Amino acid sequence: MRGVSLHVAIALSVAVALVAVLLAWWLYIRRVRQQVGRKLRRPAEKLRYPLVLAHGLAGFREIAVAGVRREYFRGVPVRLTELGAQVHLPKLSPFASVPERAKQLAEAVSAIDAKKVNLIAHSLGGLDARYALSRLGLAPRVASLITIGTPHHGTPVADFGTSLGAKLGLKAIAETLGLDVSVFFALTTEEMKRFNAEVPDARGVWYASLVARGGRGMNPLLLAPHAVLERKAGPNDGIVPASSQRWGEVIAEVEADHWAQIGWTDGFDAPGLYLRAVDELKARGL
Repeated sequence: MRGVSLHVAIALSVAVALVAVLLAWWLYIRRVRQQVGRKLRRPAEKLRYPLVLAHGLAGFREIAVAGVRREYFRGVPVRLTELGAQVHLPKLSPFASVPERAKQLAEAVSAIDAKKVNLIAHSLGGLDARYALSRLGLAPRVASLITIGTPHHGTPVADFGTSLGAKLGLKAIAETLGLDVSVFFALTTEEMKRFNAEVPDARGVWYASLVARGGRGMNPLLLAPHAVLERKAGPNDGIVPASSQRWGEVIAEVEADHWAQIGWTDGFDAPGLYLRAVDELKARGL
């Protein structure tokens, strides 16, 4: 009996040891998987500098529509934050001139407690950022500028709109009412030639762009201008020709109308577009 008891004790000891080893292995694998999952879910943690999202013409940080709060960059800040990024959203005057908006952007960036930031700007916001970097001394505080849908070389939409407005006397009426409409004229192809000559890229800042064009699933309100622009300037996002959006290194070319780029056209993954920018910034150690 004593021999049987000894064998049972040994067997139990081996079984307990085996269970302990298996449990330890399971806990190890679980911890590794959690760490890997966390890295996959929060890739933006590896960004060296915070992100600053600069909105475009008629933009805002957040507004209330039918009692519901809406962001300019719909779904983008919350997604980037969930993935580990620090995101800042400066509020710029919706219809102010580029120099005025650039000044506001420079002040907002200077107030951020960080050595440098990465700027991602949509539409007119890209011109504000370029002006602030080149003319307002903001370059030492900025590591990169990525523009999305920015009319770096102007847009025929502004050419047509300002020409029609001048013929109808709308500019004179606006000035009489004390309204500053200079920003609309600043976006013409002729004015942007002057802008580009007077606003060179700042040293030490990486300039890049995401180029977009309309395609399937475009916002219905942009279908008509897209068709007109297609005949006049080729591929476009419904507001800005693709050729005008190129500035610095082109990260990618995507199918997204001007409003899809900020999440306002159903069916397009706007946060995913900004994550492409994040991937580029991480790869460059920014």
